[in-house]
Amino acid sequence: MAEQKIFAGPRVRRIRNQEGLTQTAMAAELGISPSYLNLIERNQRPLTVQLLLKLASVYKIDLEELQSGGDTQLPQLKEMFADPLLAGELPGDQELVEVSDVAPNVASALLKLYRAFREGQDRLTDLSDLLAREGHETKLSGARLPVDEVRDALERRPNHFATLEEEAEAFVKLLSPGDDLLGALKGWLRADHGIVVKVLPVATMPQWRRRYDRHSNRLFISERLSPYDQLREVAMEASLLRMRVAVDAEIAELKLSNDESRRIARFELARYAAHALMMPYRAFFEACERTRYDIDVLRSRFRVSFEQAANRLTMLQRPGASGIPFFMLEVDHAGNRFRRAGAAGYPQARFGGGCPKLPVHRVFSQPGHIAVEAVEMPDGAVFLVMARTLEGPQGAFQEQPRRTALLLGCDLAHRDQIVYGAALPGTAGDLLKVPVGPACRVCERAGCLARAEPPITRPLGLDEMVAGLSAFDFG
Repeated sequence: MAEQKIFAGPRVRRIRNQEGLTQTAMAAELGISPSYLNLIERNQRPLTVQLLLKLASVYKIDLEELQSGGDTQLPQLKEMFADPLLAGELPGDQELVEVSDVAPNVASALLKLYRAFREGQDRLTDLSDLLAREGHETKLSGARLPVDEVRDALERRPNHFATLEEEAEAFVKLLSPGDDLLGALKGWLRADHGIVVKVLPVATMPQWRRRYDRHSNRLFISERLSPYDQLREVAMEASLLRMRVAVDAEIAELKLSNDESRRIARFELARYAAHALMMPYRAFFEACERTRYDIDVLRSRFRVSFEQAANRLTMLQRPGASGIPFFMLEVDHAGNRFRRAGAAGYPQARFGGGCPKLPVHRVFSQPGHIAVEAVEMPDGAVFLVMARTLEGPQGAFQEQPRRTALLLGCDLAHRDQIVYGAALPGTAGDLLKVPVGPACRVCERAGCLARAEPPITRPLGLDEMVAGLSAFDFG
């Protein structure tokens, strides 16, 4: 096998500059001519094995470092240029390889500058949330991915689309599904659009939940999904066909900035319409009132999942038939928040949802268990919250699918209307409340054992004579 040639001119030049040597002096120490060293530094000659060993011996350097160059910086540079602010600036990775290899110090400086920029953006976001809670409207925003733009647009507004609700009720009336909505949807798709629904094994659909093949006019659903999620996927496809005009009108109302954002919004609104089909508004609202919003009873009655029924609770805001104004938050076991909604918009300013003491993080150790708590914010607002893990797509033996948990909350004033209120110990006067905050960066609770970051509003208390309960004590 032929030896791989090693061209490392910029790295050799960097060693020479660090040692403060001229080409003539370094060539003398390596036992080569200055002209040959000049060719090496310009990548016109490769390094021989003997020269590599001589470099390592004379200048006490690691051969691995000399051969790998700036490879350790390359993934970080790729991550930096994936930011929406810089996306599209580079046609490929070759320029990043060259920067990392030829100018590693410049690459390191760029990475430091980018980290400082991201830290500044995070602080601006936290500060914007803090000002919003105090009643000050801000326009602080950074470069956002399309998915972030859609999430922001949906979280700010009530999770209720009246037009889609009306369309869904008319669709259900047309279908007359009885106890078999899936069968009715399959029949409608075949009769009106010639689409056949087929469930395929994991090996055939390794990466998709749902895929529509226009050539064969077939809708494929992954067997990974539970029966409830399979029904939702079919309902989403049917909704996009039946309610396209209504969905497009709602997307236009969101005033999104680009086609990618509108495509993502179409998916989210199709999901909303599917829930409206599976749990028709009037029937679901009346069942909520009778069962006192018992999600397990509701999921059994409407043959849906816990997540679907809990999600539907945040949509009940029809004038004259409004339910309790719930809000919800879905996170994974690493704390990533990726779905937030509320009957009046997600209460980011009042509730936040970034506190590590919320039960949504604890329930991962008790899958399927519903944890109920009363939590008190720093301003005295008290919420009733319940949390439970969710069942996602079924993974194969060696796969590790992401598992998530859902937090559903409302103002504590609705305690007596909800079955979960009975799980809270004590009466209104002596109710045990867990002190939480919106997020560590904007929370000023002193002595918090769960604090993960210092507040941006207070200086750290750097007293060598005193050590507090948190690593981020502040003055």
